[in-house]
Amino acid sequence: MSATAPYAGPSPIRRPLAAAALLAALVSLVFGLLLAGAGPASAHAALTGSDPADGAVVDTAPKEVTLSFSEAIAVGDDSIRVLDPSGKRADTDTEPKDLSEGSTVRYGVALHSGLPDGTYTVAWQAISADSHPISGAFTFSIGAPSDTTVALPSQEAGGGPVGVVYDIARYAAYGGFILLVGGSAFVLVCWRGGATALPMQRLVVRGWLTLTAATLVMLLLRNPYTGSGKFADAFDLAGLQSVLDTKPGAALVSRLLLLGAAALFIAVLFGTYARREDEREKKDLTFGLAVGGGVVATGIAATWAMSEHASTGIQANIAMPVDVLHLLAVAAWLGGLASLLVALYRTPDIGSAAVRRFSAVAFGSVVVLAATGIYQSWRQVGSWSALTGTRYGQLLILKVALIAVLLAVAWFSRRWTGRLTDSAVASEGASEEEPESESEPESVSADPDPERAAQLARQRAALTATKKKRIRDADPQRSGLRRSVLAEAAVAVVLLAVTTMLTSTEPGRTEEEAAGGTPSASAPAAGGPVNLKMPFDTGGQNGKGTVRIDIEPGRTGSNDLHVWIDGSDGKPMDVPELKLALTLESKDIGPLPVVPDRLAEGHWSASAVQIPMAGDWKIDVTVRTSDIDQVTIDKNAKIG
Repeated sequence: MSATAPYAGPSPIRRPLAAAALLAALVSLVFGLLLAGAGPASAHAALTGSDPADGAVVDTAPKEVTLSFSEAIAVGDDSIRVLDPSGKRADTDTEPKDLSEGSTVRYGVALHSGLPDGTYTVAWQAISADSHPISGAFTFSIGAPSDTTVALPSQEAGGGPVGVVYDIARYAAYGGFILLVGGSAFVLVCWRGGATALPMQRLVVRGWLTLTAATLVMLLLRNPYTGSGKFADAFDLAGLQSVLDTKPGAALVSRLLLLGAAALFIAVLFGTYARREDEREKKDLTFGLAVGGGVVATGIAATWAMSEHASTGIQANIAMPVDVLHLLAVAAWLGGLASLLVALYRTPDIGSAAVRRFSAVAFGSVVVLAATGIYQSWRQVGSWSALTGTRYGQLLILKVALIAVLLAVAWFSRRWTGRLTDSAVASEGASEEEPESESEPESVSADPDPERAAQLARQRAALTATKKKRIRDADPQRSGLRRSVLAEAAVAVVLLAVTTMLTSTEPGRTEEEAAGGTPSASAPAAGGPVNLKMPFDTGGQNGKGTVRIDIEPGRTGSNDLHVWIDGSDGKPMDVPELKLALTLESKDIGPLPVVPDRLAEGHWSASAVQIPMAGDWKIDVTVRTSDIDQVTIDKNAKIG
């Protein structure tokens, strides 16, 4: 809904222009702060170095392998595994030893003595301080590189079917929170009559049910999400107990307890409060519900703030309350928007005063969102390069663009709000109801059967409500408002999806820190960017095209891989599935699978692709253009 001040009669055109200028100033301030930068910070932990380094060749076998991270992590018995060329464990199979000193986070595992020469694979998995699982793998060689039967894992921690379901639950949890908190606030602040409206009651209750169910799913899946990736482990009692001992597990349990208090709040709001007729008593109860509901809503929002991005990195003591304010403002705005949409479409009784009150609430929410969003952006991104060159930064740009679209649509909603009137509707409704009031009461009172009298009364009430709704629906101003609010809600759904993705994406500042700060024990093999062009034909309709691949820097160690697909017309072409695999046939290494992420139409990318040694690598590309049309093509490339 409108994020501008409430309407107070006709206003000059300078109001919209002032709002646009304010929005432009806020956006400029965001990017100005990003340019200013700040000291080091982190949210997702990232591997910043290792000893031996990735791709290193050492003369003698080391006594241990150590890994350095950008922030504190939680490790278990198998968090770091070292495998020899045959795939057997080369470490002592004990819990990694904490070697951290000061601000340096380092863990190590001891190796067996007398290890033979060859290429060894180090696979690691941990949980970062912001609750997200992280994993990776790299290789080093003793004496000289050798053949290895170990394939680097293709699935990142938190991926697979379990990761998909967990992410869906995460999205549902945010959606449920928004409906629960925003719907309740809309009733208490904007439209108290909504407490008796069944559609409003259903909206808030469904928000509570969604948040509760999503929280339970996340609690059960937390163990397989951060570990094995198998659904069967969701009911492993030992794994569940270990989850409860972690910060994310405690946050989920706390959320469930707070949802119990929220259930009591809902019962009072739509029970005692809805039936209260004395205005003075209702006013006192409104204040009590607002205070109690505010405490519960703040507590639920804090379960996210205290266990995710805001809880780690620089200025955590400031970031957590800022994150709580951000979540509450989102709920008040988007949850109120959903409530207004339901009220406009499903109830005939909401008046223009309630719509204008929500306009004021939306304006205040946007101001809070702008202030807290600027701080969060500065904290998680910090530079132009991180804003434009990382997945987190690109998602942030998309989020800002969606907010701008949402505000633009809200401006049209505000114009319709300013034209709303209730007098015409009331007079028309009264004139149509008068004939019924003269005829029906006699038939109801004359009927000796109480059940039939009650049934007739219900029918009359339903008929009256239907007429009132028909009259209101015929109001062009109200119809225009409904359409614009529906458009706002559609944009808000996409905005919520992007926001959810941001919460599970490594912040740009951390990604740049990890990419630029990894120490190397030995210089990687020299190389240069690899550029390949490969035509394909899956045999189906629109199955012809060209694959273009860039690998940078094109040497051993970590590489960035970009894939573009052009159709037969030379334009970017999207396909349902794209997979790559790298094989060094001369050393019997691989295939090492690569599953790139889609960045834009016809453009995919994968970062930190590990190439363990130099050589003539065969690059297999699998392209699927339909459910049944698929082809695998390959080409060799000299790397390193």
